[in-house]
Amino acid sequence: ASKLVNFDKNKFISETQKMEGYLFPDTYLFLITNTESDVIKSMQANFEKKFAPLRPSIVSSKNSEREILTMASLVEGEAKGDIDREVVSGILWKRLSIGMPLQVDVAPQTYEMKGLPESPIGNPGLEAIKATISPKSSLYLYYLHDKKGVVHYARTFAEHRQNIVKYLK
Repeated sequence: ASKLVNFDKNKFISETQKMEGYLFPDTYLFLITNTESDVIKSMQANFEKKFAPLRPSIVSSKNSEREILTMASLVEGEAKGDIDREVVSGILWKRLSIGMPLQVDVAPQTYEMKGLPESPIGNPGLEAIKATISPKSSLYLYYLHDKKGVVHYARTFAEHRQNIVKYLK
């Protein structure tokens, strides 16, 4: 924002809040005279360019585009690598299917409510979107990240509690 002379940071934040999930996180090059509208248009165009090839896969899935993007925004914040993204995505979809709250740290409201948040909580990258479209099935229902960021999975809440004691205390 400080490098774009015609850019209004507050206007950008205000306008993009309702577009959460539909602006592609990427590296962009702008002219110093670009406005917040120019930046938003570039981010939207890039989102469309990257997302369009995935639409056929979404149509063949049982989830809507909005559900995919909302879940992908959670996976983006929860998983650390490509393999973890797919497994975490599978765990979160499984939690939804059994009526369990998602209970993800990146969206505290998921501890109090069941189901997906009403809309994406951020702008997920391409790998998180792909992992959400094609989640990896597993026996796990729980996961946590240790102090080094390594993910540890558990099938039961008892196993999860053991992981908490072993890796977080």
